Amino acid sequence: FILPQGDESERYARARDLLEQWFTDGVLLQEGEPVVLVVRQEFAWPEGNAQVRTGVIGAMAVEPFTHGRVRPHERTHEGPKEDRLALLRATDFVFEELLMVVPDRKAVLRRALEQVTADPPLTTAVLHGVRVSVWVVGGIAAEEIAAAAGDAGAYVADGHHRYETAVTYHGENGRAARVPVLLIPLSDPGLVVRPTHRIIMGAGLERLAVEAKFREWFQIKELPLSADYAEELAALKPRGTACVVVVPPGAAFAMLLKSGAKLDDIVTGLHPTVASLDIMRLDELVVKKLRAAAGGDARVEYSADVDEVIDAVRHGRAAAGILVNPTAVESVLAVADAGEVMPPKSTYFFPKVPSGLAGMWYGD
Repeated sequence: FILPQGDESERYARARDLLEQWFTDGVLLQEGEPVVLVVRQEFAWPEGNAQVRTGVIGAMAVEPFTHGRVRPHERTHEGPKEDRLALLRATDFVFEELLMVVPDRKAVLRRALEQVTADPPLTTAVLHGVRVSVWVVGGIAAEEIAAAAGDAGAYVADGHHRYETAVTYHGENGRAARVPVLLIPLSDPGLVVRPTHRIIMGAGLERLAVEAKFREWFQIKELPLSADYAEELAALKPRGTACVVVVPPGAAFAMLLKSGAKLDDIVTGLHPTVASLDIMRLDELVVKKLRAAAGGDARVEYSADVDEVIDAVRHGRAAAGILVNPTAVESVLAVADAGEVMPPKSTYFFPKVPSGLAGMWYGD
C-alpha cells in the first residue's frame, strides 16, 4: 500500500482498491470516538544495551514550516514528495505516522504516558526485532494527554517528505487538516540517534598514505584487529570530534581532531550550530579527502551497521570505511531552532515507527 508496485498509471489506483478492500473486510476499523494511542517500543542495540522508547500517536494540525511551530532539520527532494502526493490524492488516506519530538520541558507528557503504561497494553507484537506495545486511550484521559503534549511546537525527527506533502495536500483538500504523528517527549530516555557510518567505494587505500593525509588535523592511534571500534569511539566522544577509519585489508586507526585545529576554511559560510557538528567536520575533513584519494567520482554509501562497513572494506568492495559517533538529539534540535539543516545521512532515529498502527482517512 505505502509503496505500491506497477507502472505509474495503475499503481496508485491499485493502492486505492486495496484500501477499499481492507475497509470492506474489516482489516481497518474506525474508532467511534477521538482517541490517542500510547506506544512503547522495546529494543536493543547490537552492543546489547536494552532501550525503551514511549510516545503517543495523535492527530497534529498541519501548517507550513514557515510558521515556526513545526521545525525540520533535513532538506527534502521533489521526487519523494511527488510520489507521496500522488498516493494521497488516490486514496485520501495516511497510513504512516510521522516521528516528532516535543520539548516537554517539565516532563508532564512523559509522566502522563508512564501512568498509562502502568496498566497492561491492549496488544503487543514483535516487529523487526522491536517489541511494540499499544494502549488505546479515549475520553478525558486522551484530552489530558493531548494537553500535556502542549502547544510549544514539535521537531520532525523522521518524515520530512511526508509532512511537506501533507501541507500541500491540505491546500487541495480542506478535510486533510491533521496528520497522524508519534510524539516522543525530549526527556524520554529511549529517544536516541544512531550513527550512520560512511563507506567510500572504489579502489583500496593504503594505511600509511591515508594516515599522512590527516596528521595535520588529527591525533592518530592505530587499533588492533581485535579492538571494539564502537567502544573506542565512545571513549573519544567526550574529548571532541573523532572517527575510526578502516582501510584494506582491515587496518584501522582512531582519529581525534586536534584541539588547536583551525577549521575556518573547512566550514566557511556555515551556521555555527552546523559547523560545530562532529558529522559535518568529518564529512568535510575526512570523507571528502578519502573520496578524492579513491577517485573523484568514488561513490559514498551509508550504513548504521559497523560490521557491514568493516566487511565491505576487508572483502575489497570498498576503499575505506569511516565509523562515527551518533549526533546528540539536542544538537539536532539546535540546528532546527536555527532554521538550518543537518548534513545528509546524519540522523537515524531508531527504531522506526511501525507503519499502520494508526491512520487518517480524509474521504467522505
